[in-house]
Amino acid sequence: MTVLKGEHIQLRALEPEDLEYLFALENDPDIWEISGTLTPYSRKVLRAYLETAHQDIYQAKQLRLAICGPDQSAIGLIDLYDFDPRHLRAGIGIVISQSEHRNRGYGAEALTLLCSYAFTVLDLHQLYAGVSADNARSIHLFEKLGFKQNGVRKDWLRTASGFKDELFFQIIRPHVP
Repeated sequence: MTVLKGEHIQLRALEPEDLEYLFALENDPDIWEISGTLTPYSRKVLRAYLETAHQDIYQAKQLRLAICGPDQSAIGLIDLYDFDPRHLRAGIGIVISQSEHRNRGYGAEALTLLCSYAFTVLDLHQLYAGVSADNARSIHLFEKLGFKQNGVRKDWLRTASGFKDELFFQIIRPHVP
């Protein structure tokens, strides 16, 4: 895959050198709630994952890319998951790992790049995302980029503080005449 470049960030395939970044991110309990993780990942498991990360989206049914900031280091991850080639749809998820990289437009730029790729290269019809009802930043991000909230999954997410609703967002590929 070629690198997807924006004005301030780029998206690129995961590399073996991303092991320590991935290890730190996947084992950060602060993001487990949004990622659905319950247990830590070992370096061995993540190394094996990186060895298969090159698989085509049609084979793996997912695509994970590193979001790289102005200095070319990884600042987050963005995923297409539950890829469905029959119905031409996929889920999309994003995380910017450190607070100093948030609220700088990097997430919006990454989401814009991946949506464009999904609609033009993969020819997907729609993308969707599930967002915790109390995640105001993510709600704002998806709405800003044209995703529409069209559902609420009541008590969908079990957290340490109890159950939370999940908002379902969706965007249909814009029609280009």
